[in-house]
Amino acid sequence: MTPNHTKIKKGLLEAIRQLSLLFALPQQLRGITVNAFSEWKNVCEMISCQLTEELIRVAVVGAIKSGKSTFINSLLFGDYLKRGAGVVTSIVTRTRPGNALKATLFFKSWDQVNQDIAEALVLLPNFMLSQKDDRFDIRRSADRKALCGALETLGPEQLITHDSRNANSVLLNSYLKGYDQIHQLISADPVTQVYDADAFNTHRAFVGDDALAVYLTDIELEIKSDFMDEQLEIADCQGSDSSNPLHLAMIQDYLNQTHLIIYVISSRTGVRRADIRFLSMIKKMGIMDNILFVINFDFNEHGSLDDLSALVNKTVGELALIKPNPKVFALSALFNLFMKIETTLPEKDKYRLSQWQSEKEMREYSDRNSNDFISTFRSIITEERQSVLWRNHLERLERIVSGMKHWLNINGKMISQDEQSASQIADRIQQYQARMNQIRAMMNNTLDGALNQIKKEIKSRADQFFGGKSDGVIAAVIHYIKSYDVGVNRYVDDLSTRGFNAAMYQIFQDFRQAIDTFMAESITPQILGYVREMEKYIEKELFSVSNPYDVMIQDAMAEFSRSMAELDISPPGSNMTSIVLLPDAGTTKRVAGISFPSAMVTLHYSAKIKTEAIFRLGFYTVLTFVKQVLKKPLRSEKEKELSALSDGVRRMRSETEKTISYHFIDYKENLKFQYLIKLADAMSRSVKETLLNRFQSYMDSLLQMRSLVSNKQLDEVHAASILAEMSVRTEEIEAGLFTMREQLGPAVTAVGKGGVA
Repeated sequence: MTPNHTKIKKGLLEAIRQLSLLFALPQQLRGITVNAFSEWKNVCEMISCQLTEELIRVAVVGAIKSGKSTFINSLLFGDYLKRGAGVVTSIVTRTRPGNALKATLFFKSWDQVNQDIAEALVLLPNFMLSQKDDRFDIRRSADRKALCGALETLGPEQLITHDSRNANSVLLNSYLKGYDQIHQLISADPVTQVYDADAFNTHRAFVGDDALAVYLTDIELEIKSDFMDEQLEIADCQGSDSSNPLHLAMIQDYLNQTHLIIYVISSRTGVRRADIRFLSMIKKMGIMDNILFVINFDFNEHGSLDDLSALVNKTVGELALIKPNPKVFALSALFNLFMKIETTLPEKDKYRLSQWQSEKEMREYSDRNSNDFISTFRSIITEERQSVLWRNHLERLERIVSGMKHWLNINGKMISQDEQSASQIADRIQQYQARMNQIRAMMNNTLDGALNQIKKEIKSRADQFFGGKSDGVIAAVIHYIKSYDVGVNRYVDDLSTRGFNAAMYQIFQDFRQAIDTFMAESITPQILGYVREMEKYIEKELFSVSNPYDVMIQDAMAEFSRSMAELDISPPGSNMTSIVLLPDAGTTKRVAGISFPSAMVTLHYSAKIKTEAIFRLGFYTVLTFVKQVLKKPLRSEKEKELSALSDGVRRMRSETEKTISYHFIDYKENLKFQYLIKLADAMSRSVKETLLNRFQSYMDSLLQMRSLVSNKQLDEVHAASILAEMSVRTEEIEAGLFTMREQLGPAVTAVGKGGVA
């Protein structure tokens, strides 16, 4: 945040503090109700919360070993995040500003740990639970021993899926390996562990060791850095090319909350297939507009600046196929980091830095792009986003001040004039109140009717989007399951060497990995994109319905101002009668505490599959005996085993199809009623409050003071003194807001036309 923006933020908070003191002054007058300005108080409290609590989230993503952690460290001026960490277990490491170093680790509960294990245990051969309750519990030594024994029987072919380590076997091994070290930190409920000061670097052990990281759900680092705005969060999203779909879902959940994405590409590899796949997924999610690209290069990898420039231009061309006019910066994150921590570098790294510093062309190229990146980043985060937010906050505070001045003006006139003149003002006010009440009633009825229609449309569109077995998302997943080529003959060797159960387990692992990958890369992005469309639909419908009433309110207030002017009462400021900025879905969600269902939920279905429904070889052994009795021709042993395997696959498909159908139906209903409909309700309430708070906050109290004076219940001199003090304070607040508006200056657009910087 620039010094100027820091000053504006402090100014807004100070204006809110002064308004709060101002609202309390009428309480000194006996008979004046405390809640005269209740709506204005609510607006001030909401703005204050947004100023102090709203986070601007930035996600740094990219393939494994692209230099994401190094890049973030270079921004933070220190080696805080573990570099080259976690290629198997993915943890989103979030960094926030703080007064000192602090690492907060969020651990899973025992139920979460055991649920993870249950997902991975489906069809695991040679595994028997120690208890008869059909539930694995890692806290039982017998269960751990049984699982360890079962894992030891797996061959190399069962530990590899699609040319990478099988995610489920890695998960199970990691849980067992880390248990002794970590079990005392786990509880029945999720817990947090804080490492600060000298213990800060302890968090690196958890990030870099799969056996420890598997027990975590989240890591938050607090770092004192000049780069970090107090409301900025930068997240290191490990490995977009991870072989585990759950990791991808974790990243998707974070991306769904972000305001800006920084995609890091290594110059060693350029744009790879995994990058194209991941960027296509981001596009489906509907968040491609808010993205910057960083080509991270190593001085030692490129013979000359011409070689590097050729690679950069090629990369820009490839990215343009997905994101037209991409904004791309080519820089060396490691060089930038070494420059920031030069005095603490070991001798070997100091020597490397000195070599790089001697390469003038490459160094200047990196420095120029680094400076351009920082400038663009700050422009987007501060000038573009925060200026828009703060202009909105400033406008709302200006509207409150205008309303307060009008309230003071009217009350001052009413208690200082004779009874006839005061009655004339009161009559005008009552006429205005009656009209406003009519508008309020009409608007409530219309918005309620529109809300009911929106809810019907939400239900209809959700049913259509998810569909059933013939169309929609569910049909797409089922079609994938039905068309997946198992290729039973590929598992003949497993049958011969390790037996039927081992072969069935291997088939299921490959099958599940393929389905999970399909859902993470194709289905989940579609769902996230669909939800964004529905959020825009709710906004558009409510705003289109409310807009005519906004115009009616403006007209009524303008008419009231003219009427008051005839009675020598100054009209409110123009911002009292201008169009208001209605709250968007993002703001409403934060205020109402509504959260989107996790993308990871769509992948938690495996434990529900009924393994007993998948036939075992025993059935075919009985069938062989029956055929012998009936003197029917017998098939060979191999034929018998392949038939058993084929039938097991059919039942596996059937069970998976059934389970996923039920799973998505539950998810659809949760999305409809716990998210979209709740959001529509909250936005409808918010629109009503925003449109009406220009007048309803003080209208009911306009006549109160005059009534008290007339009935000799209020000291007229004391009341005039309080009003005069309030007028002085209001003028001071207004002057402060005017200064802030000048400091903000004209609105800017931060992101230019694109291309390499």
